[in-house]
Amino acid sequence: MIPQNWYSDVPFAITVCDNNGVVLEMNEKSALTFSKDGGKTLIGKSLLDCHSERSKAMILEMMQSEKVNIYTIEKNGQKKLIYQCPWYAESKMAGLVELSLVIPNDIPHFVRG
Repeated sequence: MIPQNWYSDVPFAITVCDNNGVVLEMNEKSALTFSKDGGKTLIGKSLLDCHSERSKAMILEMMQSEKVNIYTIEKNGQKKLIYQCPWYAESKMAGLVELSLVIPNDIPHFVRG
């Protein structure tokens, strides 16, 4: 049986919000990533309050369109893959989930099939 909190200590950040942008859940890596902003104290607060106007508009557009947003960033010498997507409850969009994974600068790429 898989433990219910398998995501707690994985080496990438998982942040989940509801349809209003209220943070519902953060794993340990997410809390560490956002420690300067309050870490786990962000749970129950709007993630819209932590973003620029441009980012807020993008988040609201993702919520309206139910589209996935994928990009890479570099911060403090670390390259990261950011994957943001809707999550669903009872076949209706319930909010967004963000995965943030540190990736090597020279990541291998394979073409298969």
